[in-house]
Amino acid sequence: MPTPLRIFVGCCLLSAALVAPAALAQTAPLYFPPTAGTAWATASPASLGWCQTPLDSLLAFAGRKHSQSLLILQDGKLVVEQYYGRYTADSVHYWASAGKSLTATLVGLARQDGILALSDSSSRYLGRWTSAPRPQQRQIQLLHQLTMTTGLDDTPPAPCTNESTTPTCLRYQAPPATRWAYHTGAYRTLQGVLVQASGAASITQYTTQRLGNRIGLSGFWYQDVFYSRARDMARFGLFILARGQWNGTPVLTDTAYFRAMTTPSQALNRSYGYLWWLNGQASYRLPGPQQTTFSGPLIPTAPADLIAALGKNDQKIYVVPSRRLVVVRQGAAAGSSLLAASSFDTELWTRIMAVLCRPTASAAAAEAAGFAAFPNPAHGALQLRQPAGAATAVLRDALGRVVRQSALSAPETTLPVAGLAPGLYAVQWLSASGRVLASRRVMAVE
Repeated sequence: MPTPLRIFVGCCLLSAALVAPAALAQTAPLYFPPTAGTAWATASPASLGWCQTPLDSLLAFAGRKHSQSLLILQDGKLVVEQYYGRYTADSVHYWASAGKSLTATLVGLARQDGILALSDSSSRYLGRWTSAPRPQQRQIQLLHQLTMTTGLDDTPPAPCTNESTTPTCLRYQAPPATRWAYHTGAYRTLQGVLVQASGAASITQYTTQRLGNRIGLSGFWYQDVFYSRARDMARFGLFILARGQWNGTPVLTDTAYFRAMTTPSQALNRSYGYLWWLNGQASYRLPGPQQTTFSGPLIPTAPADLIAALGKNDQKIYVVPSRRLVVVRQGAAAGSSLLAASSFDTELWTRIMAVLCRPTASAAAAEAAGFAAFPNPAHGALQLRQPAGAATAVLRDALGRVVRQSALSAPETTLPVAGLAPGLYAVQWLSASGRVLASRRVMAVE
């Protein structure tokens, strides 16, 4: 994507979807619930300027998509806490591969404590843990396990699977750091590393003692998968939003590790950190044997700085630092899932961004100058209002492509949006010379 277009998409489409002006977001302190009990402060959607009709639509959509819980935190406070069917706040659900991100955080705490180093050979803690020749096995470091670059075969022949952890199933395919492959079996052995390095009786004990007791996170590991309530997922997301501290108390103080964990960890898949998925990158790869690199961000309808713990069947923890948001979703498969990322991510964030509809400073300025786009969300057609001097209106999709265009010869113009895929768009008003006079974020719905 050319640089000007990337700037437009990033600034006009994502930044324009802010919940409040940046200055306000910086002055509101994060709230942290007590580590014991069920107390958790709430904020009403109306107090945040959120739009009720899109929120109702979001909650109904999540229900139709087999969700069991949907939680949204703003500045740490619960704004949305919705449960479906027989699922309640006390129900326990698996994290699936979202637990990978929890494991990465635990590795960071172990590194901070000096009981392991990322450059350590995994064999130091696991012994003979693969069927690779010993010289090749010794080359595999903890760093390679964190970044999915062990070089081990992620599609071993039956009866082995991608999740198998037995040495006969962990087969050498390529040198470490030369191949990115989403390999759950190779990842899972990190839990054994943590137990061996710490001397804990189990990975559940280590998780509770080193992190859970600090932030009120309850849960347990069973067959290498973490289980907890939805609020525990939200606590973990809030801990990450606070960059490793809880209510003013530092927990993960290794800032270098935190930064490396939540930024591109290698060049093969820019959208992957240390077992965390990263939005806003120029390209991404997905789980599977194809080894295909796709252009553009992982979730084009979400803020560019979003990071995510993603699990099979659409278990989600999204963290958005710029908006101080945490979103949690548990349930059954809601989209064409690929072990972690899913088409549901894009659908869900299209609807979340429609809820966060308080005008931004730039949008307010545009409206004050006489530019307006309504109704928003738009059904079938978008009404544009503009002052003299605006010659053309263009509508761009999330990738910056022009999907509608109209010459402007009157103070108001109707721009059809029927037939467009539901989602976020940006309308631009241009002068006769092509200069952008104003832009607004709009939502097209079914």
